[in-house]
Amino acid sequence: MSETTTYRKIIHIDMDAFYASVEQMDNPELRGKPVAVGGSENRGVVSAASYEARKFGVRSAISGVLAKKYCPEIIFVRPRFDRYKEISSKIHKIFHEYTDLVEPLSLDEAYLDVTQNKIGNPSASLLAQEIRSRILSEVGLTASAGISINKFVAKIASDYNKPNGQKTVNPDEVEAFLEELPIRKFYGVGKVTTEKMYQLGIFTGTDLKSKSLEFLEKHFGKSGAFYYNVVRGIHNSEVKSSRITKSVAAEHTFDVNLSSEIFMMEQLERIAVSLEKRLKRHNISGKTITLKIKYSDFSQQTRSKTLPYFISDKSLIMENVEELLYQEKMKDSVRLLGISLSNLNTEVKKAVAVQLKFTF
Repeated sequence: MSETTTYRKIIHIDMDAFYASVEQMDNPELRGKPVAVGGSENRGVVSAASYEARKFGVRSAISGVLAKKYCPEIIFVRPRFDRYKEISSKIHKIFHEYTDLVEPLSLDEAYLDVTQNKIGNPSASLLAQEIRSRILSEVGLTASAGISINKFVAKIASDYNKPNGQKTVNPDEVEAFLEELPIRKFYGVGKVTTEKMYQLGIFTGTDLKSKSLEFLEKHFGKSGAFYYNVVRGIHNSEVKSSRITKSVAAEHTFDVNLSSEIFMMEQLERIAVSLEKRLKRHNISGKTITLKIKYSDFSQQTRSKTLPYFISDKSLIMENVEELLYQEKMKDSVRLLGISLSNLNTEVKKAVAVQLKFTF
């Protein structure tokens, strides 16, 4: 990276085992014990697991039955989303004391652009340390942080020294950091894409960097350019303080309610085809994918995921929809399914580069 390159200072804050940690904070009897939020030993899906449970292989999205098998001492706790939202708002209030450029990804993680910050501290690393310290003292929970020149690297770095740690990837360290990284650790590379990359001989950032843009576009479509750029430390997505609500959607109401996820996947394939046609007709792609579920009792649920790159192809839509579908067990039979893409590229504005160099 040259001396004249524009460097932003991005912090990614990720709370440590957030739901489970809130439960352990509120109930001292759970502290130091393996806790699973959601699910039960007979049914349901785990939403979150404490670090004590993770040592046994208990993870989010696995069944409660499997969690009990992995860890016979597991304690199942019902989720309390109102409480998690309450705690999250306190954490975000701390974020906004440092910068207004806060982009929440979920209740427990967010990007902060502290290039220019409210307290005038030139060190993003020291700011991250201070923010984490305040979350611990004022809220009672630990957080991890990643600090770097863009959102992509900061997101990966925040997972590096978990729990209760942080990692800074300085501008001149970015490419070497990414080259050594296993491809499965790249944010936005899911299980299906990882397997495809393995088949193409891509196991690390170095392997990915050795592939030409033409090769990656041939095998990964529009995502190929994203992979080509990020492994070189190029990711220009800005931290957006407000979410874009405009979306493109497709959905279908069924004559007979569906109770099998296999049948749901078949219908979602058809819905994804319709969505892809609409997106391509208008040359639109999006970063936030949402699965809409309406149950037989007419109650409705949405499950969303935000990616670090724009998608419009059916295969990528379905890869993420499948993950969302199996995120937790259906509470009833389903009468409607829908898929939408928001955070669209029609809203993207090109930033004007300023020639500055910062100390991290």
